[in-house]
Order: sequence, then C-alpha cells, then structure tokens
Amino acid sequence: MTTTNKFLKSVRTHQESKKTEKFKGTLGDYLKLLENNPDIAVLAHKRLHRQILSHGLRTLDESDTRCNKLFNGEPVKVYNYFSGQFFGMERPLEKVMRFLHSAAMKGEESRQVLLLLGPVGAGKSALVEHIKSALEACDPIYVIEGCPIREEPLHLVPRTLRDEFAEMFGIKIEGDLCPVCRHRLINEHDGDYTKFPISQESFSVRGRKGVGVVPPMDPNTQDTSLLIGSEDISKLDLYPEDDPRALSLNGAFNVGNRGIVEFVEVFKNEIEFLHTMIPSPGKQAMIYFDGVILAHCNEAEWNKFKSEHTNEAILDRIVRVNIPYSLEYEQEVKIYKKLIGRSDYDCHIAPHTLEVAAMFAVLSRLKPSNKVDPVTKMKIYNGQEIVEKGLVKKVDIKDLREEVEDEGMTGISTRFIMKAIDASLADSTKNMITPISIRDALIKQVKEQIVSPEDRKYYLQFLQKSLHEEYLSLLEKEITKAFVTAYDEQAESLFDNYLDHAEAYVNNTKVKDRVTNEDMEPDEKFLQSIEEQIGIKGSAKNNFRADISSYMFAKLRRNETIDWRSYGPLREAIENKLVSSVRDISRIVTKSKSRDNKQKKKFNAMVQTLIEDYGYNEDSAEEVIKFASNNLWRDS
Repeated sequence: MTTTNKFLKSVRTHQESKKTEKFKGTLGDYLKLLENNPDIAVLAHKRLHRQILSHGLRTLDESDTRCNKLFNGEPVKVYNYFSGQFFGMERPLEKVMRFLHSAAMKGEESRQVLLLLGPVGAGKSALVEHIKSALEACDPIYVIEGCPIREEPLHLVPRTLRDEFAEMFGIKIEGDLCPVCRHRLINEHDGDYTKFPISQESFSVRGRKGVGVVPPMDPNTQDTSLLIGSEDISKLDLYPEDDPRALSLNGAFNVGNRGIVEFVEVFKNEIEFLHTMIPSPGKQAMIYFDGVILAHCNEAEWNKFKSEHTNEAILDRIVRVNIPYSLEYEQEVKIYKKLIGRSDYDCHIAPHTLEVAAMFAVLSRLKPSNKVDPVTKMKIYNGQEIVEKGLVKKVDIKDLREEVEDEGMTGISTRFIMKAIDASLADSTKNMITPISIRDALIKQVKEQIVSPEDRKYYLQFLQKSLHEEYLSLLEKEITKAFVTAYDEQAESLFDNYLDHAEAYVNNTKVKDRVTNEDMEPDEKFLQSIEEQIGIKGSAKNNFRADISSYMFAKLRRNETIDWRSYGPLREAIENKLVSSVRDISRIVTKSKSRDNKQKKKFNAMVQTLIEDYGYNEDSAEEVIKFASNNLWRDS
C-alpha cells in the first residue's frame, strides 16, 4: 500500500469517527437527559476544573526527595494535564487550580478575574493556550438553538418555577434569557418554552465557539462593543433601535459565554474599557455571562495599574497568580528540551550543554542573599546538598525564599537562552553544541543585547567566572570517571572500607580483614586520606566519623539502601579522592601530543567511555578534552 493510500485510509477512519449524531430536541427532551445526568448543566468554572482533573492528580509528599528538599515536606499537588508541558511550576499551577475549584463551588472567586502575572517568556501565554485546549476537549454542551451566545437551555424555565425545579432536579438555575431568545420565544413559539429547539455544540478556539480573546486595543479605537456587542447599524432601517433583532452579539463576552474570555496584556487597555469586567465580571444588566475570565500581563504594567488608587474597584475583582521564571535549573533544562523537540533541529547536544545554559538563566534570576553565594543558592534551589568542611550545610530553603520578595520575576528569559542555542548552532561547523560553544554564544549575546551596563557586567561575571569554574569542576569529575576503569566499583570499594574502619574507630573495636579474615586496628592513614579531601583535620575527624556511622545506621534501620552516594560529604570526599589519585596521569595522557602505546590505549579507552557511557560523539569529546587540557591543568 502506498503512502498516499495509507493516509487516505486514515482520513476515512477519522471521518467515520466524527459521524456521531448530535442531539436535537426540545426543552422537554433536554430535561430527560438532565434527569439522568445533572452534570451536563454545570457552569463554566466547574466544567473546566473537572476536565483538567479528569487527566489525573498525584501528590508529592514526604516520601518524595524533591518535595522534602524544595517544599519543606509540605504536600504538593501535581496535575497530570500540565505534566510534560510545564516544569518547576507546581505552586503556581496549584493556585490556578485552587481558583478554579473555588469558582466551581460558586464561591466569591466565581465572580473574579484570574490574572497571570509574570515576566516575558515565563510561560503565561502558553499556560492560557493549554487551558483553552482543555476546554476544547470538553464534551459538547447543550444550547438554545440559534442563540448568539449559546446559552444554557434552562434559562427558558420561568423564574416562578425555578424553586420547584431546584427541589426536584437538585440544580439551581442561574441567569435569564438573552434579549434575542426572549424575542424569539414570544414571536416564534407563542411563549411555549417547552417547544424551543435545543441542540449540541462543541468548543473551538479557531471557530470562536466558547473562547473569546481580547487583545490590547488602541486607546483611540477602544469600544466596549468589542466586549459585549452592539447594535447592527445595517439593521436599524429594518427594526427599531430597541428591537433585539438589531443586536449584534459578537463581543468577546458573547463569544466566550460558557467558556473562556482571555485578556491579552490586559493593563495595556484603558481603564474605562476594563470597567466592563465589573461589578460582576462581564455580566451586563440584560445579558447573563457564564465564563472563566483569564487575564495576563507583565509586572511593569501591573505595578503601574495598581499604583492608581482609582483602580481599586477592578483590583478588588482580581485573583493574582505569579508565574515566575523557573529557579530549578534541572527543570529549566526540561523546558529547553521541550522547545528543541518542537523544532526541526537535528543536532548533537553534548552533555552539560543545556545544564550550563540553565544555570546561567537561574543565576540571573536569583536575588542576592546574605546567607549564601549565588552558586550555592542556585544549587540549594535545585534540591542539592551543599557540603562544606565535611558537613552538609544546613540552609533552610524557606528562609532563603522569605529573605526576598517575588524572586524569579526578573532575569534572563527562556527565549534569550533559546536564541543563544540557535546562534551556537548557526556558528557550528559540525552540527553540534557543547558547553563551551553555548557559553561563548551567551557571552556574545549578553554583550550585544543587554542594554544596562550594570546587568551586562553582572551577567558576564557569572558566565566568565562562576559558571566557568563550575563547569571545569563537572568536567574534571567526568573525565576522571571516564579515565578510571570501573569507577563506581572503585568508589563503592572505598566507601565500604571507609565505613568498616570508621565504625571500628567510633566503637573502639577491630576491623575484620575481608581477605584474610584477621582482626586489625582501624587504618588511621586510610581514613585521613579520605577525610582530608573535604578539609576534615584534627579533632573534627571524631565528629565526622560518628556522624557517618549514626547516619548509615539510621538508614539501615529504616531498611533503606545505602551506597557510596548516600551521604553527601562522604560522596564528595570519595569523588575528590578518585580525582586526585588519577589527576596527574589523566593530565599527562590528555595533554600529551606524542603518546606512547600505553598512553594511547588509555586515551582511546577514555574517549570511548565518554562516547558510549556519557553521551558525547567524537567531535564533542574532542572539544571538551581540548578544553580540559587548556583550562584544567594550565599550571602543570
């Protein structure tokens, strides 16, 4: 079968799947459906909330490492609908869903505007688009056939019968018929609302069905008719001005009824234009509105708007949710991978490339702290343990966050980084990007595009010093791992031996030799050779050895698996020990231009390990080895 025939077969299958019979009936038929399933008459907030929840929900709790380190063990809800699309945004998404849940329960927030506030490129627009996609996936709704605002059929039920209806069906009817349907009811159906035709319609962003969008408007052309419709001038010669048939209900609130109305860069509009959202969002005296109002803007516009005391009425109707930049560089990397995956790029990305770019982005977004330096703060925000003088540095992430306000609302945007990635690829002759090339691209971009001299100097310091040193540390460990045969096995062996000797030292007992089975004294020289790697000297060794012994015993008591990576300080000491043990030989082998046969064999094995185990290709491995030769061992 040819490709064309295969595709045409898929087309026919798709067409068949779409041939579902839509409901057509009267109010009486609709009531029968409602009796079996009252949920078909839910309001917009509840419909949207349920649709997002239908994809599943999980909770990060104390059993999750990331929850413990980044959220102080407080449970965090993760909504599956947003997973894979938005990273490091758990708290803002929780607030968005809390708003929808409260509004779904018809609380005060059902009459409020949800404002997403954040810097450029933080994902506000993408989040709104994703929420609108959830609405499109909802089941079709039942509407009064021919109604310009696709209103709920229950609006046909007279007010005098609504209490009885609520008692019998358990549904409270909100809203009244629009003027157009009221006119049709009287003139086309002789007031017999039971015979009014009811049909089904779906939601569509492109079709403007249940989704209204309000872009920033020119102050000279702003008109509330763009929001709530107006009289159709062409019909005024046919009908009186107060005749409903002269109305053109095509405003954003009319289009977005029973769905979503989005205000893009909302505060770029004049205040008089925005008053349409109050006293109840979008509800006018004659036309009922049931919908979710989503607005988004940047911080500068928000600060300007809220500084005007005359805007208090609108401010009181707003629920603000900050959408900051990601402050976890590992989550930031996931954003880059998602964006690259959407492009046509087919290039080799060397290990740590996106990591270096993400570290720079996060460093630019952090505010200075009196407790830690920027790189340490970045690592803590990433959930890493910070080892200092043989101890895990106890810095409460909650204290760091409370030290400053609105962190993540300034700094380098994701778009800025993606442009640097594009530039690095464009300059590459080998269709690859490496940490070295991305750092060079970022330096060039900062010099060209950052206008403020202070910001430019601040960012370049991160790129040329802090990140340079951080990457060299990563690279040295990686080359060592590639150079050392069976690195993990050697690390585990050092770990086991250290534990045996440290435990014997603390308990004042003998060590059982693993080969001869003889009892012997704890090897003080061996213990010190490990401890000195992280600056443990003198009397500090006693506390260090006691801490490790009690820590490992506690993990064993909880039936937790332990290995050489389990305890941060000891892990760093073992890594440093292995690095120092092969530093000289790796320097010689890496830098040497004329290697003997033994050195060639070691060098080739190291390159092969970098390619097979760590994800480099031949060109990127060659580039990072050359970079290591020129930067790691300059003074050797």
